[in-house]
Amino acid sequence: MAASHTLNLHSTPKAVREAARQGLLTGPTSGLASGYVQVNLVILPEAEAAGFMRFCQANPKPCPLLAVSEPGARTCEAMASDLDIARDVPAYRIYRNGVASQTVADVADEWRDDLVTFALGCSFTFEHALIQAGLSIRHIDQGRNVPMYQTTVPLTPAGGFQGNLVVSMRPFSAADAIRAIQITTRYPQVHGAPVHLGHPGLIGISELHSPDYGDSVSVKDDEIPVFWACGVTPQQVLIDSGVSFAITHSPGHMLVTDIPDSTLALF
Repeated sequence: MAASHTLNLHSTPKAVREAARQGLLTGPTSGLASGYVQVNLVILPEAEAAGFMRFCQANPKPCPLLAVSEPGARTCEAMASDLDIARDVPAYRIYRNGVASQTVADVADEWRDDLVTFALGCSFTFEHALIQAGLSIRHIDQGRNVPMYQTTVPLTPAGGFQGNLVVSMRPFSAADAIRAIQITTRYPQVHGAPVHLGHPGLIGISELHSPDYGDSVSVKDDEIPVFWACGVTPQQVLIDSGVSFAITHSPGHMLVTDIPDSTLALF
């Protein structure tokens, strides 16, 4: 990740966004700007926005909706006052006719007046709380992107969108897994408690060391793989639903907002 010597847990959200906007930050955002909410982005034409809104409402675990922009707006005051949605993410994916056709550094040239941005909660947010509690996050420790997997768990079809759940995985000892469940339950707007722990085959994951997105991480013999609903789920849904045009963040490359993590905690 470029500029990693200056961007870390203590970086400000604005510094992370500016580094992405200038092309200095091109890697994953996990572990950056501790204490601030990171979000997944789904950007769709207005004609499909109402349908996607219904899909999020029907599937709040993988698609916890935090903010929605006005059509054509590249700003969203609910996330940050100086935001440029088209340039402040380290990497974007562009979808055409259900195919992820490009990964690009910004989408200013692709922007249209009818595009609506959906900001969805991201598990990178609750990682800060896990670290504060003394838990070790393997992909951060190993300098990798979080491993993410397609599952056989079906979502509720709605608004013309359908597909299966995508999950992220973090390995923990049994005691730490219990603590991680307790902590993440406090954050339902960023996926909340895990959806599965233990045998990955029970949710259709055949090979733990070959994630569909992100990077593989080591899992020790005395550790349990713990799986959370993942904000990459809508990206797979866009493919499965064959949308004509859409933009998202590239998996693991989130938008860092000015929203404090503490505002999302239930207790």
